Amino acid sequence: MVNLSPIEMRLWTVHPKYLDARGLVAAWREALLAQKVLAGRTVGYRHHPQLIRFKEQRRPVASVAAFLRGLEAEARSRGYNFDASRISRTPRVAPIEESEGQLLHEWKHLRAKLRRRSPGTYRAIAALARPEPHPLFRIVPGAVRDWEKR
Repeated sequence: MVNLSPIEMRLWTVHPKYLDARGLVAAWREALLAQKVLAGRTVGYRHHPQLIRFKEQRRPVASVAAFLRGLEAEARSRGYNFDASRISRTPRVAPIEESEGQLLHEWKHLRAKLRRRSPGTYRAIAALARPEPHPLFRIVPGAVRDWEKR
């Protein structure tokens, strides 16, 4: 069982290539937990704000599965071995629209985490003003989402 407090769960809008190894593994575990929640296979975290954008989709489990596929592809590109068989077998979904404000809010949050936890990773991305989004997301104009804890 993954032991996360509600504050710690983060299903990043930013592309997983910006995550350090620790962050990528955490995102994988958290997204697997989200998949279980959305499939109704666990009672915890059902009302976590990070799940809202997935719950809003026509096929929430398929959407989080697409998110997991993006994480698994990044892990594979680094030579890590994430167990892709844990991703729900679901049809492909259209990209989810996410706001520019949300992307940039998360970018600031991630950079602060990396500055403390992984200085080398931080230095590699420090000058980048706007990151690429996770492949699941299509960025549109807008502010930080209401569900975001600030």
